[in-house]
Amino acid sequence: MSTRSRRKPGRRDPSTLARFPLTAAIYLAFGATALAQDAPATPPAEGERSAATLDTVTVTAQKRVENLQEVPISIQVLGTEQLKNLNVTDFDDYVKYLPSVSYQSAGPGFAQIYMRGVASGGDGNHSGSLPSVGVYLDEQPVTTIQGPLDIHIYDIDRVESLAGPQGTLYGASSQAGTLRIITNKPDPTGFAAGYGLELNSVSHGGIGHVAEGFLNLPMSDRAAIRLVAWNKHDAGYIDNVYGTRTFPSWDADSGGNGTIDNAGRARKDYNEVDTTGARLALKVDLDDNWSITPTIMGQQQKSEGGFAVDPQVGELALTHFYPETSDDRWWQAALTVEGRIGNFDLTYAFARLDRDVDVEQDYNDYAFWYDTLAAYGAYTCSDFDPDTFTCAPGSLVNPSQYIQGVDGYKKTSHELRIASPTENRFRFVAGVFMQDQEHDIQQRYKIDGLSPVQSVTGWPDTIWLTKQLRQDKDKAVFGELSFDITEDLTATAGARWFEVDNSLKGFFGFADWGWVSSYGEAACPDGAPTFNGAPCSFFDKRVKENGHIGRFNLTWRIDPSKMIYGTWSEGFRPGGINRRGTLPPYLSDYLTNYEFGWKTTWLDNRLSFNGSVFRQDWEDFQFSILGANGLTEIKNANQARINGAEFSLAFAATYNLQLTAGAAFYDAELTENYCGFTDDDGNPVTECADPEAPEGTQLPVTPKMKGNLTARYTFDVAGGEAFLQGAVVHVGDRKSDLRLAEREILGDLDAYTTVDVSAGYRRNDWKVDVYVNNLFDERGELNRFTQCAESVCGAAGVVPEYPNGQVYTVVTQPRTIGVRFSQEF
Repeated sequence: MSTRSRRKPGRRDPSTLARFPLTAAIYLAFGATALAQDAPATPPAEGERSAATLDTVTVTAQKRVENLQEVPISIQVLGTEQLKNLNVTDFDDYVKYLPSVSYQSAGPGFAQIYMRGVASGGDGNHSGSLPSVGVYLDEQPVTTIQGPLDIHIYDIDRVESLAGPQGTLYGASSQAGTLRIITNKPDPTGFAAGYGLELNSVSHGGIGHVAEGFLNLPMSDRAAIRLVAWNKHDAGYIDNVYGTRTFPSWDADSGGNGTIDNAGRARKDYNEVDTTGARLALKVDLDDNWSITPTIMGQQQKSEGGFAVDPQVGELALTHFYPETSDDRWWQAALTVEGRIGNFDLTYAFARLDRDVDVEQDYNDYAFWYDTLAAYGAYTCSDFDPDTFTCAPGSLVNPSQYIQGVDGYKKTSHELRIASPTENRFRFVAGVFMQDQEHDIQQRYKIDGLSPVQSVTGWPDTIWLTKQLRQDKDKAVFGELSFDITEDLTATAGARWFEVDNSLKGFFGFADWGWVSSYGEAACPDGAPTFNGAPCSFFDKRVKENGHIGRFNLTWRIDPSKMIYGTWSEGFRPGGINRRGTLPPYLSDYLTNYEFGWKTTWLDNRLSFNGSVFRQDWEDFQFSILGANGLTEIKNANQARINGAEFSLAFAATYNLQLTAGAAFYDAELTENYCGFTDDDGNPVTECADPEAPEGTQLPVTPKMKGNLTARYTFDVAGGEAFLQGAVVHVGDRKSDLRLAEREILGDLDAYTTVDVSAGYRRNDWKVDVYVNNLFDERGELNRFTQCAESVCGAAGVVPEYPNGQVYTVVTQPRTIGVRFSQEF
């Protein structure tokens, strides 16, 4: 094994450096940040209402229980009450209130998450790079290669968003940051139960519902179980509109009969989602020092239809011809053991995650556009002669393709760590970590009626088969040391030593059509055994790396309510093997962060104002594109730099009025040319005559500004408490792709602003809420893509019915009106 060498950061523009302090000052003057504190939950006596203060928020970001205001990290927290007040039920709901987080989505359970502008865009799929943002459920990582689990948010203590490299404590998949979902734990001290029932209506769509409940049952004074269950139906709002499509090659061969329609699949509101799941946790306090918490959790999410629209068909519409479904099933078994050895805290966390995703996808565009531009349809038939490489006259079949995919993910992780007492002048956290991820990939591209000669052996009607096994293993030793230089000045140093071992083997490609090829059946060695049902495994590649990353922090507590800090930190993401196994591996990329931040409270703890300004250097970043045959190709691009600022504000204006706000500002751009290719060693080439993205190009996906503002007013009515709430979220315009030519085809993602309003009444143990999300029915653009290479499926001026090519857009859910009744006792 070898330690990867580090390259020097890219060149800097002196004028840009000079402008950064001024830019940061402007941000400080006008910005405010992400939701940081919960409002007081218990009403004070009438005479005490002028003494409203912010509640203390505890987090475990540094593997210890700490006050948010004392942790020198840029953290945004959504606590229990905020999650309820904002009607958060899934990933899309909570991520919009986290200014440092951006994402691309192809539907529920298929999101690519980015933080602080560390995003190259490109194509992310089942054979893409490992994520740059780690997602944790309690102590256990739940990020698969496809993306994180879309966990239903109910009976959740808090969501923590840790911005910036968290590599020393959280490892490889926390290069740019970490999201942590912390559940409510079993409580032996008392019985508790609750439920919620919701009915909602989506504009231009159907009716949805939510039913959920929890039970906390003490078994003794040292043991309790907690059972949580939910069922949710998300109404559809995208119409699959009736339409026809004519394939030029098939039309000519069949005498004018080469036209298909979607009469059997056209319907309104076809993108429905049904989610059902449960969580069962047991906590046993063995004695005063040791406890164990085993948990098992599972969820099934079934969706129909697609979640993108084709603007040339309609505002919330498209025309697709083949089934589009997803069945996402997962379960996780976890065990946390916590105890004390002397004065030291010991924690062991184990998790086993199994996720299976069965998908069907319309891939008709690929066939149509390649037939229109290159006559590919002339080679899909029921009678094919490999010797002449021709189809018999009159034997062409409908060349439409559709995908049937079966993806199986398995992840096992272990972490053992020890922490010294927090009150010590010298204290530490240290541990070991091991993780093994396996991805069993099966992607079957089908054409009905395809000749047996053209079908992959053993897979009828399959023109292309991907059957591969991917493994991503990593081991690490990590630790952080803190020393109080004085009572008010603390230095912290951390490091992580890691070893990664990533491999990919298997089959991809066509049947043996009689040509010489480096992939598909033509590449199978004579006498080779089958591989998981595929004709053979003709490649087996592996990349192993080891190295280390570090962190240093200096924190000064100006007084008990104010502190400032400076941080240098590093994060990394392992390299790996390309899905097209004949391509060279891609290398690890690294992120280096320089940050200054502050945590402050004012006005007798009625106002908190936190923030940070930072610079990040992103080295040799991994960039995924759709290459030949629609296969993802990952290459190291070059260097990028992100300047940014983040702010958080929470204000208890009065006991009745609570204000929270958040904002993030980013200037993310290339610092060297992206030429689109690498040298023989896999390093990106940055000197070329016509770069695909020149130095100074803005990175995609992340807006230059994202922010939110929430106001909640409560008042007493008829022996209970009523509330009015408004929340505004703004997302700035974004670039759709790193490469200029593809960006021109796809177009920019426009800025948008959504407004959510709600009102409700609580009395004794019950509560009723009415809400309107996306009050003004804004069509916020979340993602743009084409089904095949942008220059093909996005070709303008080629097909009259698609004058601008065929580019899809994922949009925000339309206006949704709901009523909810809940009770806790």
